Amino acid sequence: MAKRLEGKRIAITGPRKAEELSTIVTKMGGTALIRPAQGTVFLDEPELGGGISEWIRLKPEWSILTTGMGLEALINTAKEMELEETFIQAIAYSNVAARGYKTVNALKKRGLSPLVRDDDGSTAGLLRELSDHDFAGKNVIVQLHGDPAPRLVAWLEERGATVRTILPYQHIAPPTEQLHELLDDILNNRVDAVTFTSAPQVRFLISHAAERGLEEGLRASFENEVVAVAVGKVTAQSIREEGIERVIAPQEERMGSMMVELAKYYAAESK
Repeated sequence: MAKRLEGKRIAITGPRKAEELSTIVTKMGGTALIRPAQGTVFLDEPELGGGISEWIRLKPEWSILTTGMGLEALINTAKEMELEETFIQAIAYSNVAARGYKTVNALKKRGLSPLVRDDDGSTAGLLRELSDHDFAGKNVIVQLHGDPAPRLVAWLEERGATVRTILPYQHIAPPTEQLHELLDDILNNRVDAVTFTSAPQVRFLISHAAERGLEEGLRASFENEVVAVAVGKVTAQSIREEGIERVIAPQEERMGSMMVELAKYYAAESK
């Protein structure tokens, strides 16, 4: 792999696959700095167990799955409850809608394929594809993705669906000192770029800066010295919604593609 990040210091904010992304950065000649901006908590089995039992009992007309990680967490819990096969059958019984390629891959591993999937990896893209279907009087279970999904739930309820949600895991802020270290690195130009692989990472960083009256300074750093890099267009959009306009993102949501895109940006800038 060409060393196209020579001399660049790249902050990695995603706790999952940080090691994998660090390896890519190093192979491209850069220096990877692990700066977690997000924590993830998987809910206890009793909480998930109730949701899984209801899913099996209800046999909903629609199962809407929003992340591969969430689906895997549910299936693992069902396995511990000795209900894995029954749970997968309940999903197969329903019309399945999936957001994101990782969710589709998790389904494929179980011999399932979605009736509906998003056109761009986003909830908005999923809603566009769901709009051709009738939800009046239908039972729908939505597997959430670490945060509530009020827009998706409201959209379904407006169309007459009875919606239940299940949250396999929750995004939480990392320890304050970790966020402070990242913020300090950005404000003092100790990093050249910051990679984001999910919207909560951006949200937690901005909130931390705002609490310290440093929000505008943070945005100014991103507009000038430090480059914000997103793993895909959904995360890129969440960064822009926080008032950071300069965002580098690949067309395809892949970590390797994200770093190649950043290398292209630096190459163009040096011309």
